[in-house]
Amino acid sequence: MENTNNILVALGFSDYAKDIFNYAAGLALKLEARLIVASVLNSRDVEAVATISAMGYEVDEAHYIESVEKERRKRLNDFIGAGSFPSDRIKTVFKLGHPADELLKIIVSEKIDLVVMGTKGRTDLEHILTGSVAEKLFRHSPAPIVFYRDPKQVEHLKKRIHPD
Repeated sequence: MENTNNILVALGFSDYAKDIFNYAAGLALKLEARLIVASVLNSRDVEAVATISAMGYEVDEAHYIESVEKERRKRLNDFIGAGSFPSDRIKTVFKLGHPADELLKIIVSEKIDLVVMGTKGRTDLEHILTGSVAEKLFRHSPAPIVFYRDPKQVEHLKKRIHPD
């Protein structure tokens, strides 16, 4: 197996984002790798804010983007502070765009060797019409992907399997 120098953890800041981060940090510690934390604010969310603003409501895109990034940075700093992963080996990347496209660009630009992500995003909905970010990354990522499943998901999936 090749050296794993750079691990990307993709966080949508769902309810189990901390568990995904901790799982990725644990892998990075064991493999002595750097941890790149990426969070992409979906441009569709920003477009929705622009639409609401155009209807006369007092909401502006720049403030929305700033507040979401600020909240995500705060949560991430809490994750880092509560863990044992060295902060000098963590890089954070916040982007605006389509999550799958932006994550694929980060995989290439940061020379990612392994991706860790959840199977479900912020909305907790399984893929709708165009497919989930996880599914798109699975199909297009040049780096191997490890999907983290929260304990509730694991139990649900185990119940669906009927051993012979």
